[in-house]
Amino acid sequence: MLASTKIILQKAHKYNYAVPHFNINNMEIVQGVVQAGVNLKSPLILATSEGAIKYGGMNFLYELVKTSSELANIPIALHLDHGRDVDIIKKAIRLGYSSVMFDGSHLAYKENLRITKQLANLAHKKGISLEAELGTIGGAEDLVSAKKIIYTNPEEAKDFVERTGCDFFAVAIGTSHGAFKFKGKAHLRHDILREIKRVTKIPLVLHGASGVPEKMVKEAEKYGAKLTGVYGVPNSQIKLAIKNGINKINTDTDLRLAFDAGVRKFLAQKPQDFDPRHILGPAREEIRKVAEERITLFGSIKKA
Repeated sequence: MLASTKIILQKAHKYNYAVPHFNINNMEIVQGVVQAGVNLKSPLILATSEGAIKYGGMNFLYELVKTSSELANIPIALHLDHGRDVDIIKKAIRLGYSSVMFDGSHLAYKENLRITKQLANLAHKKGISLEAELGTIGGAEDLVSAKKIIYTNPEEAKDFVERTGCDFFAVAIGTSHGAFKFKGKAHLRHDILREIKRVTKIPLVLHGASGVPEKMVKEAEKYGAKLTGVYGVPNSQIKLAIKNGINKINTDTDLRLAFDAGVRKFLAQKPQDFDPRHILGPAREEIRKVAEERITLFGSIKKA
């Protein structure tokens, strides 16, 4: 059965490490990520965005993760990422997701608070936890985008968490969605993060934190990708964010780049092979490698 996201993150909050959240879209991504978790004995949070649901179907992805959780000997939770459509959030709750996110960061404060509180109450009645967000993450990914970063206000965060009853809380401290995150080096507001952790005292979430490793970018470009100007969040900044209170870190872009590089390389080297198993197998292996690197960085090895 699916694990409880709340229990997974409460442990991470207590012992000061982060649990990897990996966005999934298909079977190969699920298999690669789950194998990484099994290899390193790490808990996992697999997540479907609204875009992934549109592509793969909520019920199909739910069953894929549920089956994986039953076969693996590690805790695996299923999370709805960046839920903005209330109907989709309610469907995920009815279906039995481990947790859901209501992303009301684009709304006025009072409206965000009102809807978040309603959905938290609904989720809690079903034993499901809820993630909320204040402030905005820059960039674009999937169906979510923002033109600029609006940092989370610690005083508002304290009020919001207390009044909504959310179980974990996504902060905006300078990260950005997608591969084209920054026009140079990342500058994260760790001072804001420390203060939010101090006043909320709950597990905190970092979105837009993919690393976009240079080695992986070069591999994809070697076989035809056009990725000039991509930057990720350096490992040193991730480690500091975990030290300052982050307990869940979302990764999507790194998985996409790994998948892309694996497919491009195989097709370039063996253009005569049209077997999808041969084409997608290397991509799955690249997913596993990236997932293991993220798990190691986050400190969740042997925390299953």
